[in-house]
Amino acid sequence: MVKVLAVADEVVEQLWTSYIQQIKVDLILAAGDLPYDYLEHLSNALDRPCVFVPGNHDPDLTGYTNVRGLWTKSGIPTRWPGPAGGVNADGRVVDAAGLRIAGIGGSIRYNRGPNQWTERQQARRVRRMARLANWRQLRDGRGVDVLLTHSPPKDCGDREDPPHRGFACLHDAVRRLGPPLMLHGHIHPHGEPTPDRQLASTRVVNVVGYHVMEIPSRGQEAGDAR
Repeated sequence: MVKVLAVADEVVEQLWTSYIQQIKVDLILAAGDLPYDYLEHLSNALDRPCVFVPGNHDPDLTGYTNVRGLWTKSGIPTRWPGPAGGVNADGRVVDAAGLRIAGIGGSIRYNRGPNQWTERQQARRVRRMARLANWRQLRDGRGVDVLLTHSPPKDCGDREDPPHRGFACLHDAVRRLGPPLMLHGHIHPHGEPTPDRQLASTRVVNVVGYHVMEIPSRGQEAGDAR
């Protein structure tokens, strides 16, 4: 069982206080649209790694490369604008704290801001990420434990207004990867309940604010320990 602090979209003032010391977790998973200094604070206060995907209000992190600790963009040394020590899982498959995490950040395109994708663009990104996951599974036999996204799947906890529509291609991601758990942000509850949803065998959880979750080995049910 891996204990995870999952966060997205809304800064929780309580987590800036000494209360954070009461939370005992193995990993932080961030589903986007949070200040990067907030993610750094959580990671430092808990002394745990942070895996994240960017949201539509986050800076554009594409094009950055890290080689032996040196960040470059277009071959020029630069400072990475992401959270110090954080692992960007967008379009990638990463292993952390015993979990395999596949990530897809961003929202549906509704203006010219960063980390926004048309359905077709996001579908291409999903296919590339799924190929990576399948290659990793062929190599070591391990499937994806968590699909970490910023936006929800279409018609699965999304909204009707253009900025908050979900991606239809995330249904394909769930079908291809079959993760027990999908975590997303982007949809602010505004006081309304956000029940978990189910896509085939995948539990879909809106983690806006924060949740503390215990994630078992692949194929078992994930339990919310908040």
